[in-house]
Amino acid sequence: MTEELTLGGKVVVGVDGSEQSRRALRWAVRQAELTHGVVEAVMAWEPPFSGWGSAVPVGEEAHLSRAARKVLAENVEKAVGSRPPVDVRLRVEEGTPAWVLLSAARERASLLVVGHRGLGGFEGALLGSVGQYCVQHSPCPVVIVRTAED
Repeated sequence: MTEELTLGGKVVVGVDGSEQSRRALRWAVRQAELTHGVVEAVMAWEPPFSGWGSAVPVGEEAHLSRAARKVLAENVEKAVGSRPPVDVRLRVEEGTPAWVLLSAARERASLLVVGHRGLGGFEGALLGSVGQYCVQHSPCPVVIVRTAED
């Protein structure tokens, strides 16, 4: 049985502001360039914990979403410049990073790309919790981008 390579498609990549996520974004852009695809750079945001039973004040969600979108746009430009060689779409959603990435991947992604670990967690971990969850639950192939030193 021969598996045919599908060109094009959407490459979803998680961006959290870390250098590792910018490496993943650069890898995703190169892959999309080779396959004539598009990149969907995804950033998740969650309201800050402010105590038991309290909620984010009404209207604050829009502020947090705008702030996350600005951080995502800055990271995309830092990683691939203001004129990347492929279409890079920005997606910002409220939720945990793993859930938001899997939601984006379920929307006909051909590939999901994440860094091997992001901002949180243990420095010596081989794979961060978001990457681990995505590998186990993704509806499409997952690429974990590691550093050259790894």
